[in-house]
Amino acid sequence: MAFPSPVSRRQTVTALLLLTFTTGLIDAVSVLVLGHVFVANMTGNVVFLGFWFVPHSGVDLTAAVVAFAGFVIGTIVGGRLARHLDHNVRLWLTTALGLEVVALLALAVLAGLGVVHYHDDSKLVLIAGLAVTFGSQNATARQFGIQELSTTVLTSTIVGLGFDSRLAGGTGEGEKLRYGVVATMLAGAAVGATLTLFTVAPIIALAAAIVAVSTAIFAFGPSVGETAG
Repeated sequence: MAFPSPVSRRQTVTALLLLTFTTGLIDAVSVLVLGHVFVANMTGNVVFLGFWFVPHSGVDLTAAVVAFAGFVIGTIVGGRLARHLDHNVRLWLTTALGLEVVALLALAVLAGLGVVHYHDDSKLVLIAGLAVTFGSQNATARQFGIQELSTTVLTSTIVGLGFDSRLAGGTGEGEKLRYGVVATMLAGAAVGATLTLFTVAPIIALAAAIVAVSTAIFAFGPSVGETAG
């Protein structure tokens, strides 16, 4: 079931694009620093799990399992929040995204203080925490009925881009938004990859700050009726 956003479509798209940027940002960290594992995009991890049956595949299968399980747990948490708070969409979004901010900040502190490390088994704490966080984010974002903006998956967006294009005989409807989604995640990945050359924990804190901005849009943005007025 798709819920009406408490703010205008433009504000909703802006908030979801910010969340999409954090996906690229954090997956850059997980792939480049935590051992070639995705914490926000599960398609790659499912493929990695298939490598379980191939000896010496070079993939950290334990990390892939932890990420997959964490993501599923996150979707369950996101689903329960949606069903318990759907009577007040602003409250629901503020709670769900607010919890994400807190979780990201906690993980950034753990990493920054050296409580968890990036190259031993303690990295699994980071992987699990990030996967839970983005599982919940995905479960929340998909409730708005904007197919191109699940915030973590681009496959359907790119399929729609080609299928609805004028080259395919379509109308090109939604083309700008779809290009924007792809470019946003690409930008997040590029920024994240660049920053991993110098630091890691602050990247997670940066993601928390961006999610906080998205939270503020949903919490304090004027409603559709107020905007029209």
